[in-house]
Amino acid sequence: MQLRFYQLAVVPALLHSIRQHLGLTFVIVFPRQSGKDEFLVWLKAWLLGLFSFLPVGIVEFNPTHKPQTVTAMARFEAALDSHQLTRKRWRKRGDFMRRMGKAWISFLSGDGAANVVGATASLLLIINEAQDIEAAVYDKKSEPMTASTNATRLFAGTVWTSSTLLAREIHAAREAERRDGMRRVFLFTADDVRKVVPWYGTHVDNVVKKLGRQHPLVKTQYFCEQIDAVTGMFHAARLALMLGDQPEQAEPTAGHVYGFLVDVGGQDEALTDLEGMGNPGRDYTRLSIVDVDLSSLELLQAPTYRIVKRLGWQGVSHLKVFGQLSALADAWGPLYIVMDATGVGEGLWAMMDKAHPTRVLPIKFTAQVKSELGYGYIAVIETGRARDCCPTDESRIQYQHCKSEILPGPAKTMRWGVKDGTRFEGELVHDDIPVADSLMAVLDKQEWSIQSETLVVPGVDPLRSMDRNF
Repeated sequence: MQLRFYQLAVVPALLHSIRQHLGLTFVIVFPRQSGKDEFLVWLKAWLLGLFSFLPVGIVEFNPTHKPQTVTAMARFEAALDSHQLTRKRWRKRGDFMRRMGKAWISFLSGDGAANVVGATASLLLIINEAQDIEAAVYDKKSEPMTASTNATRLFAGTVWTSSTLLAREIHAAREAERRDGMRRVFLFTADDVRKVVPWYGTHVDNVVKKLGRQHPLVKTQYFCEQIDAVTGMFHAARLALMLGDQPEQAEPTAGHVYGFLVDVGGQDEALTDLEGMGNPGRDYTRLSIVDVDLSSLELLQAPTYRIVKRLGWQGVSHLKVFGQLSALADAWGPLYIVMDATGVGEGLWAMMDKAHPTRVLPIKFTAQVKSELGYGYIAVIETGRARDCCPTDESRIQYQHCKSEILPGPAKTMRWGVKDGTRFEGELVHDDIPVADSLMAVLDKQEWSIQSETLVVPGVDPLRSMDRNF
């Protein structure tokens, strides 16, 4: 198997530590889809063949049983079956163990609820996707497996937040590097990979173009830059990208395409509190009217959205809100009305859907849905396609007090909003406005195209152009 330079960089030091029983810890960090799992598959196959005459074992942990542990076993078996030197030498031993000669490898789940007692990593302990395994689970269940043999440890993954197990081990390995000068951290970014895989660089350029260089997923997954687990969601640089470039619109402009973004007040607290992030007790219903500029489709393959008018209703019954919202829809003619349909908001959505069929897009808030909205909204902002043309002191305060928190785990759920109980100059700060504006991410998922006049191409009689001389 021909591996790339960055995949092979750790091998000499790793093999030295294994043979000498040094018990060193190494960390490999590759950008997304650049061959980390491919390297681990062939490393395990090579080591198992190399030490097959000894009764030694490798233990690999993945964050979950399904799909990650099951997938890792399937990849390993496929690799062994594909090579003539290993095809007939390996065999299964139980559900999670594979043997070659006297050596074996065990595939275990890093889920805190998994029962993994009894395994011994006498040759090597591999912690794959270490950013998604809880440090407490590793310390209690995985690390003791190396104690009797002082086995070498290999952590592999993609950078995420500064509070992950992977981040902790990178820090510890770099401290060890400073003490003895031996390299332990092998971190490569998309810029390193593009040197040997040009089309990978093209892919990354397209992702940056779509999401923006400062998007959390771009920074971590492709450029291996850690982000804070808890941070201000709309920092100064991000807010600067949202500066309006035209005046607020009091009424619709002929020929323009509009969208309505509606966050309904009085929602079901059990569904929207999201563990204290989001001020569920608010009673405002917010409307953000967005002017959809399709001129950026040719360059960016996506529209630019300008928030040109905001309205809010506090303490008003949903029946009255419906009447005013419906009248505004008749006046502005939005192509899409993205509406919060969570809890009591479902009634307002149902009335709007009946009055304006095919135009209303309902959104039912859950932790995962709000996370996706947050990531999507950041992508629109970071690519310069969200412009706030009607900022107010209230909207500025709400945006400035929004926090985002990245929850541990493979889902990479982002919990965001204004933390419950936040005050500014004695007044409670809510997040109705950023939440309504974030529904822009739903607009961005729709199919957009530039409209043009219909052209009729005159038909041509083929018989007139034929040579009739037989």
